[in-house]
Amino acid sequence: MSTPLPRLTAAEAASLINDGDTIAFSGFTPAGSPKAVPFALAERAKTLHAEGKPFKVGVVTGASTGKSLDGALALAEAISFRTPYQSNADLRKSINAGKTRYFDMHLSVVAQNLRYGFLGKVKWAVVEACDVTPEGEIVVTSGVGIVPTACRMADKIIIELNANHPKGLRGFHDIYEPLDPPHRREIPIYKPSDRIGSPVIKVDPSKIVGVVETCQPDETGGFDEASDVTKQIGQNVADFLASEMKAKRIPAEFLPIQSGVGNIANAVLGAMGVHPGIPAFEMYTEVIQDSVIGLVRSGKVKFASGSSLTLSNDILQSIYDDLEFFRSRIVLRPQEISNNPEIVRRLGLITINTAIEADVFGNINSTHIMGKQMMNGIGGSGDFTRNAYMSIFTCPSIAKNGAISAIVPFVSHLDHSEHSVSAVITEQGIADLRGKCPEERARLVIENCAHPEYKGQLLAYIDCFPNSHTPQALGAAFAMHQQFRKTGDMRGVDWAQFLH
Repeated sequence: MSTPLPRLTAAEAASLINDGDTIAFSGFTPAGSPKAVPFALAERAKTLHAEGKPFKVGVVTGASTGKSLDGALALAEAISFRTPYQSNADLRKSINAGKTRYFDMHLSVVAQNLRYGFLGKVKWAVVEACDVTPEGEIVVTSGVGIVPTACRMADKIIIELNANHPKGLRGFHDIYEPLDPPHRREIPIYKPSDRIGSPVIKVDPSKIVGVVETCQPDETGGFDEASDVTKQIGQNVADFLASEMKAKRIPAEFLPIQSGVGNIANAVLGAMGVHPGIPAFEMYTEVIQDSVIGLVRSGKVKFASGSSLTLSNDILQSIYDDLEFFRSRIVLRPQEISNNPEIVRRLGLITINTAIEADVFGNINSTHIMGKQMMNGIGGSGDFTRNAYMSIFTCPSIAKNGAISAIVPFVSHLDHSEHSVSAVITEQGIADLRGKCPEERARLVIENCAHPEYKGQLLAYIDCFPNSHTPQALGAAFAMHQQFRKTGDMRGVDWAQFLH
């Protein structure tokens, strides 16, 4: 007979973790992220700090997490380093103040970098589950992330058994870890609905030091209603894809879609869902968000593969109330598989991600404000963009009531180069960059995507520095950013000052 797993309080679990330990947490976005143990760990850190004792831990996750993890630990000044992606305001403040070491990383490589030893020794895996057996079978909840590798690499495992998620989630997950070089083989996924692994994570039960029972909802924030700008961006994306179908550059049966997370992504999927020129399609993505669930119910999305259900709580509950309907229509995978470049290239994904800024040549900044302040991180956008059948980046043309242009002469931080970007789309229009030389791309982006208040200024930049393959001037490339830093507005740059 199997020995029952020991029960612990969150405080008791946190007391087992020592200063300097590295912890790998479950989840992918706040979906599936632990809450009770990291919050208790933050409280312990505050107590130890008040006693003059050091206490910081390394934090490795699938992606962003919730306020009880990143937020609480950041406020307690308990994070020594953090990777690969975050979106918490308090943690972001600590990172940009230089108090927390943060290194950005493509999400598809986090698990393998743990296995390779690139991130050091992992002492603990803290995993949210809806079910765990004495034999060591773990059923995770609404997000998978790096859990299979975290459980295997960690010395010890703490389970948060969260009754807010039903045990009926068993069967929604497809847990698979590839072998490492030189023994790695192809990953045999040939369509989004293929399953190649196990519905559970299997571990040596002796590694599980305790189970903390909780009943807490995911700390996923809601999404804003679509604005006129995001609606127009969505419509432009849908129109572009429909025109590509009409031109037979997209097959008649369409191709699987990857979509980023956020309000623009929701608006894009909403527009695609009602566009008469776009047939029902499948998704092979990392984050399954609110708009996808409505499209699954309507039949517009035939199947959705991702690493998390990053949903508002009422939408997530609607799935839990109708598990059998969704069981054959949704699968959740480790991010190493959901974001795997091999599979992205094989399936021929159309990828749609959001930019902070784009330059006139098609280079994309996804991560930094004014070149130095980290926003969230690159996430999975690079995994998908570089390997896509067609890669699209979207953004509003302006920010801060027009004081900032999202279209600039040169991005202040480069995450995706012009070589990987098929199209840039704003509410102003569409710039199809395929087969264009740098000057053609520049004029197309300015004419079609820039806000009218910035078109003249940007065209003047191109015209001031002709007679080269790429009409760029190193001394002037960041003049709009410098103008904003000096005056709070990017408008009014005088390019003549840079002419010699």
